[in-house]
Amino acid sequence: MTAPAELLDRLAPLGPYFAVATAPPPDAASYRPLAALPGAPFEDWTALVGARLGTGAGRVAASTVHLGHVARLWSLALGPVALGGGVPDLGPDRLRFALSPEGAPRLWAPGPTARPAAEDPVPALLALLAAHLTPLHVHLRTRYGLSPRTLRGNTASALTGTVRVLLDRLPGAPRDPGHLAARLLRAGDLGDGGTYLYEPDLGVAYRRESCCLYYRTPRGTLCGDCVLHASPARGKG
Repeated sequence: MTAPAELLDRLAPLGPYFAVATAPPPDAASYRPLAALPGAPFEDWTALVGARLGTGAGRVAASTVHLGHVARLWSLALGPVALGGGVPDLGPDRLRFALSPEGAPRLWAPGPTARPAAEDPVPALLALLAAHLTPLHVHLRTRYGLSPRTLRGNTASALTGTVRVLLDRLPGAPRDPGHLAARLLRAGDLGDGGTYLYEPDLGVAYRRESCCLYYRTPRGTLCGDCVLHASPARGKG
């Protein structure tokens, strides 16, 4: 089986959401485990992103940070599986992060391991994301008032975005991420009631039934899968 570090290194050229260092970075001492994210580190991250967006460090910035963070987690978890490997052991105590001055995270996975590639990856993928997101979602609900519906919608939207990138940039991958996403969205409490369609020859279509709130930034744009495309009344979170 291909080593997890090699698979993660092969994914890095797909884009910034797939980027993770597997060798110690020069400033390794500044990295913290993602287990420390809920709390002050998330406040710092939200403040940086809120300043860049022009929204301040409130619900809109927090939802934007959450959506991007979950997209990175899905990319690093699902990418190696699509390449034929097992689910990498990138739990919150093993995956480390540092923030740039602009609020972009840098990730480091020291000595990553993986579950056997022959195992069904769906339970392990769900368990990995739950380990990261369960404590973070508690923080986001209590500190920022983000609804469970918005958080589930962000998580599902991030998954489908990851799948689109993998289908586009890894055509003919050993494991079809489109079919895996369909199973993930049917499992547990992941889905937000959105509609997911996948045809191998056509790609992915997804419409969520919640909003990530990005339209409240000064740019005021709607995401491609936003429920508000079909609604004249904005403001539902």
